[in-house]
Amino acid sequence: MTNITSIKSARTSSDADEWQMRVDLAAAFRLAAHYEWNEGVANHFSLAVSNDGKKFLMNPRWRHFSKIRASELLLLNSDDDSTMKGPNAPDLTAWSLHGRLHAALPQARCIIHLHPAYATVIASLADPEIKPIDQNTARFFNRVAVDMGYGGMANTDAEGDRLARLMGNKSIMMMGNHGVLICAATVAEAFDLTYYLERSCRNLVLAYQTGQKLHVMSPEVAEKTAQEWEADREQFLSHFTEMKLIMDAQDPTYKN
Repeated sequence: MTNITSIKSARTSSDADEWQMRVDLAAAFRLAAHYEWNEGVANHFSLAVSNDGKKFLMNPRWRHFSKIRASELLLLNSDDDSTMKGPNAPDLTAWSLHGRLHAALPQARCIIHLHPAYATVIASLADPEIKPIDQNTARFFNRVAVDMGYGGMANTDAEGDRLARLMGNKSIMMMGNHGVLICAATVAEAFDLTYYLERSCRNLVLAYQTGQKLHVMSPEVAEKTAQEWEADREQFLSHFTEMKLIMDAQDPTYKN
């Protein structure tokens, strides 16, 4: 009897954990729409729910971010070759990218792919480096992978595998001629990284527009600042919690 009770309790706890993951990921979609990071009904977020990262949640095909609810997120497995044959198959580019990243990078629990305006502008330059010109941009010093090999839509497993190799153990990728990719341990961290990445790129674009010479930090100061960002992990958790409270007051239907 004790063993049966323990098993039921474990299942209940697991179900509750997965539901909270659904709620958090749905909130991230709504927040992306709030900040106008989304592009039509394109772009995708995913969140691993298994220890090996291969079982993951992702947005359904061509659903606008502002309408996504926790209950309608797809539950997929990167090892399931039949995924694209079903009636509720995800977008092909989403499957090719997120499926392969989750298969190859178990540490990338939450994966965000977007084409936000300012980050995409920087990613479209011949020099897409996020130069450390202020406190925000310094957060990403020496911590960004760069892909300069864009060859069209990411709609093959081979392309997903190529991007996984390029990403390695980094959390951010500037995708040349394309957009950005963010990989993190939690939705909260992925959201916070995305927020500050777009803000940083906005600062850099505005600085470029002045036509004046950039005042770039020394490598030593930039690295010190980046490490200070990494040490303050409570801030990004609070950031996401506060934004969910704002969402709750405006439209809590993402939790449904």
